[in-house]
Amino acid sequence: MEISAKEKKFNRLITIVSIVIPVVVAVLFGIKIPNSKPLAFLPPIYASINGITAVMLIGAVVAIKQGNKKLHQKLMTTCIGLSLAFLVMYVAYHMTSDSTTFGGTGDIRYFYYFILISHIILSIVVIPLVLKTYARAYLGKFEAHRKLAKITFPIWLYVAVTGVVVYLMIAPYYVH
Repeated sequence: MEISAKEKKFNRLITIVSIVIPVVVAVLFGIKIPNSKPLAFLPPIYASINGITAVMLIGAVVAIKQGNKKLHQKLMTTCIGLSLAFLVMYVAYHMTSDSTTFGGTGDIRYFYYFILISHIILSIVVIPLVLKTYARAYLGKFEAHRKLAKITFPIWLYVAVTGVVVYLMIAPYYVH
C-alpha cells in the first residue's frame, strides 16, 4: 500500500505533536507561576470535561454503528477539542497550584496509584493513536481508520473515565 505525500506529511506532524505535547506538559508541570493565585476551581471542571468526553466517545461509536457519519465526525472532533481544553486547564492548574498528595491508606492507595499511573501512561500513548485515527478518516482511508479506531477507542475511553476516577479519589485531599 502506497502512502501519499499528504499522509506522509500528516504522519510527520503526528509524530512531532505526539512527542512535543508530553514533553511540554512535563516541563510546564514543573514550572510554577510566581505570586499567582491557585486556580483551585479548575479540577472539577477538567474532570467534568473528561466525563463528557467519555460519554461523547460512546455516543460517537453508537452514531457510526447506526450509519450516522456526520454525527460521528462532529462528536469525534468535539472530543478532540475537549481533550485540548482539558490539557490547557490541567497545565494551568498545575502551574498555579502545588500537587495534591493522595491521603488514602491501605489497599485503596494501591488502587489509586494503579489507576493514576495507567491513566498517565495511556494518556501519552493515546495522543498519536487519536491523531492517526482521525487523519485516516480525514484522508478517506476508512478501513484503516476502523482498524485503528478499535484500538484507539478503548484506550481513549479508559483515559477519560480514569481521569474522572482519579479526580473523585483525590478531591477530598485538595487544599483550598
